[in-house]
Amino acid sequence: MNDFFAKLQPLSQNAMRIMVGLAFWSHGAQKLFGWFTERDPVALMSRFGAAGMIEVFAGGMVILGFYHRPAAFLISGEMAVTYFWMHAGRSGELFWWANRGELPMVYAFVFLLIAAFGGGDFSIDGLLKKKRAAAA
Repeated sequence: MNDFFAKLQPLSQNAMRIMVGLAFWSHGAQKLFGWFTERDPVALMSRFGAAGMIEVFAGGMVILGFYHRPAAFLISGEMAVTYFWMHAGRSGELFWWANRGELPMVYAFVFLLIAAFGGGDFSIDGLLKKKRAAAA
């Protein structure tokens, strides 16, 4: 049974990186462009504008797999700040069941996992790695 799951690892790493990156990227597109929502775009020079820029640009890097590990680490940090500042900080409740912080908490740990283990070789980083190995 372990062999079956071991064979799925490369595919699942790539699928997780792409799908989580797309879901995350869409939050930035909501903030910066007003896409996928009825709300107006936020001001670029606001904290929500800064968050939107990280979400769009670093999220896009994760989707494409271009320097996806540092981008995922940056996103993980952004989501940790979001959790403690916007959810726990505003409500005064530390735990996610009381402060509605499940999504930032999950994003923080999933992106930390991507930063630590990588997002698979079906990526720009993976192609560059193969190209360097072939040239050596």
